[in-house]
Amino acid sequence: MEINLWINGKEFKDDVLPDTVLIDFIRSKGFYSVKRGCETSNCGLCTVLMDGKPILSCSTLALRGNGHDITTIEGIEEEALEFGGFMADQGAEQCGFCSPGFIMTVIAMKNELTNPSEEEIKNYLNGNLCRCTGYMGQLRAIKKYLEKGSK
Repeated sequence: MEINLWINGKEFKDDVLPDTVLIDFIRSKGFYSVKRGCETSNCGLCTVLMDGKPILSCSTLALRGNGHDITTIEGIEEEALEFGGFMADQGAEQCGFCSPGFIMTVIAMKNELTNPSEEEIKNYLNGNLCRCTGYMGQLRAIKKYLEKGSK
């Protein structure tokens, strides 16, 4: 089946099998920041933005992306680097394996929510698994990043 979608502003047309998942399609186009983790929609490593909203690419068929804009971390490199600095400053960056999916979710949250409470932040990040941290450094980094953005 033929699909036509945009990844980071670049158009891609291709034939895919009906059971091709979006992560495989995206990675086949060279966007390797999208990580394969649990493959069961439980860890958030494969998070990308579809039309600005976070989705799990391991459990989304490539066909669902037809006609949509997909953003990976490569497409928001400047914002990702900025937030990554906040993560490093708060000691929240350890192995970094979960970082691309986590950063995608945080940037989507920043664009969607205005002055979120700590509870709203935690709810928005539900499903992003990090095996290295206790999440407190990440939470501090998010709060400081959002504070900076609201000034």
